[in-house]
Amino acid sequence: MAARIIDGRAIAQAVRDEVKGDVADFVAQGNPAPGLATVLVGDDPASAVYIASKQKASAEVGIVGFDHRLAEDAAHEEVETLLRELAVARRVSGILLQLPTPRQVDGGALTTLIPPGKDVDGLTPLSAGLLAQGRPGLRPCTPSGVMELLRRHEVPLQGAEAVVVGRSDLVGRPLAALLLAAHATVTVCHSRTRDLGEVCRRADVLVAAVGRPRMIPGDWVKPGAAVIDVGINRTDDGLAGDVDFEGAVERAGLITPVPGGVGPMTIAMLLRNTLLAAKASAASQVAAGAAWN
Repeated sequence: MAARIIDGRAIAQAVRDEVKGDVADFVAQGNPAPGLATVLVGDDPASAVYIASKQKASAEVGIVGFDHRLAEDAAHEEVETLLRELAVARRVSGILLQLPTPRQVDGGALTTLIPPGKDVDGLTPLSAGLLAQGRPGLRPCTPSGVMELLRRHEVPLQGAEAVVVGRSDLVGRPLAALLLAAHATVTVCHSRTRDLGEVCRRADVLVAAVGRPRMIPGDWVKPGAAVIDVGINRTDDGLAGDVDFEGAVERAGLITPVPGGVGPMTIAMLLRNTLLAAKASAASQVAAGAAWN
């Protein structure tokens, strides 16, 4: 029997609708609308499109956008000054520095200037540390999107064997931490993993996030497993995931397509993170006011 297809577009829209309603309620309680500040250095076309889509999605749910564009030759110090200003700006709930940055700008160093409470990408060293220790904080958007897909399909994670193929800071490592927090038994695989196929075949939940088209064949999938394909690869035949979908769909119980699976979830979770950041900031201001009085 073919697997059930996880409709990432539908779930992402549901998350957006929920965020829109929650933003309206938040504002109705007398709070300013959440604000998302994006910072783009240079004129990379793909980055510009990505930033535009984030700002458009923000406006659709009632989040105020602060769109900062700096020239390709902007100095590191100029970007640093802007980030320091945004870090203390009260109308800014979340900050997103689009990476990669031009050569003269040290994007990695600049991300450390984003306070954890405004790190809506969830990828700064401090946010990564909070996640690693299981402490509250904003979580990376794509891994959070994967967890949301699993949750909405009621995939049992407690005691399940989860295999994550890929150990990047963007997806693999944080996703492993999130799965571990959900009480799954987690194995992280990489280019030096021995007998990768055998490791994948025992996974109740198999996540592919390596950026290699159709790297995981169908016969690596345990019958009935939930297969989450994070990869988006451009091939001569169009977009393809890291999993051989045609082979895997005949063995899996659940599977994400490419496109239309994990991809739409990233911006949806960014919007949720921005709202969560605004709520946390409002709560801390109330607590500070109560302590002062």
